[in-house]
Amino acid sequence: MSNPFDFSAIQLEHLTLAATGYGVVFFSLILLYFIFSIMPKVLDFRLKKQPDPEGHATHGAHQTPTQSGEVNAAIAMALSLYFSELHDQETAILTIKKAAKTYSPWNSKIYNVINFKGAQR
Repeated sequence: MSNPFDFSAIQLEHLTLAATGYGVVFFSLILLYFIFSIMPKVLDFRLKKQPDPEGHATHGAHQTPTQSGEVNAAIAMALSLYFSELHDQETAILTIKKAAKTYSPWNSKIYNVINFKGAQR
């Protein structure tokens, strides 16, 4: 049982290049993991520190404005009506007509074979 791959052809430069490449990829993935895990904390810290419109600094969790259910339902209904008017009402009737296929020498393989045989004479 012979191995088709020759391990003796691998030199130190090849191993160094492979190790450097894998190291760069894994370092980049670890760096991205830390960036994405720290980013929500940084953004939350910045939101907590912003003053409210009256000029007083907010303490604790940032306050989000709340709306009643009726306002949310009205907004959802308006968006639904708007998006339903964008599309035409179609009858959903399909008509299939059989089109006559015209002859084209570009898609005929038999003539290419005949011309090829004729060129060999």
